[in-house]
Amino acid sequence: MFDTMTLTKATGAICGSLLVFLLGSWAAEAIYSMDGGHGGEHVQGFVIDTGAEEDTGPADEGPSFAEIFAAADPANGERVFRNCAACHSLEQGENKTGPYLYGVVGREVGTAQGFGYSGALKAVVDVWTPEELDAFLENPRSYAPGTTMGFAGLRKAQDRADLIAFLDQTDGTTYEMPAAEGAAAAEEGAATEDEAPAEDQTDGASNR
Repeated sequence: MFDTMTLTKATGAICGSLLVFLLGSWAAEAIYSMDGGHGGEHVQGFVIDTGAEEDTGPADEGPSFAEIFAAADPANGERVFRNCAACHSLEQGENKTGPYLYGVVGREVGTAQGFGYSGALKAVVDVWTPEELDAFLENPRSYAPGTTMGFAGLRKAQDRADLIAFLDQTDGTTYEMPAAEGAAAAEEGAATEDEAPAEDQTDGASNR
């Protein structure tokens, strides 16, 4: 049996150990909660200045679709079309799971002969312009919620432009972008202005 002295020593040792741990805990808490002159707030780390906040300029959105489409490569578009060939045909009137894509660029939406549309596309757009095809091909389900087309979409803008350029050739005609038409009109206007002084000079000479 333990005598009274042994029990007292053991109890004192345990209490002393607890007191040491308690004092250590207080000391550690005091050290890690020092405010370091920051208004009493706990300092738990430091900030690395990356300069991100200084960059307030507009993000570079890259070239527009019109610019990408103007430099499109139909040959690459033909390769991209392999992703579509399982569900779409390039032959007029030959529908598969999806409607035929002959002459689709510039075609009114929902007018492929013999194909039953869900109606989701007609609620969004009227004509398949290159711009609308680009938006649709990027994410069909987001572009036209409720569409039955299960294709996930083409993420690369260049692939979409190349594919549209390839599809634009299927009916032997080429879709003219409105921007291109506007540029042509501007060039014609500039040419007219350049010719005007010469005409004025001619008229002036005839009146003398």
